Amino acid sequence: MFNSHGTVLNPKKSKTKYPEARVIVLDDNFNSFQHVANCLLTIIPNMSEKRAWDLTIKVDTTGSAEVWRGNLEQAELYHEQLFIKGLTMAPIEKA
Repeated sequence: MFNSHGTVLNPKKSKTKYPEARVIVLDDNFNSFQHVANCLLTIIPNMSEKRAWDLTIKVDTTGSAEVWRGNLEQAELYHEQLFIKGLTMAPIEKA
């Protein structure tokens, strides 16, 4: 690899890692368990029904749960989609 000045770039150093982020759902007094679990199932990729229910119960018992972790751009998308469905969301946290 060469940059515009003709110097060799180290491929290991030139790859910048995308920032990771966490999507966290917060407990509230108005969303039902069924609604939260359904939202997780339909929005978060590869979410199993059991995991959706486990996370929903964790939100209820501890006040919050990390429902997804990965690159920032995808985290923003899932965060927005869950928010639009009415879930109470923590601000996106960079991991």
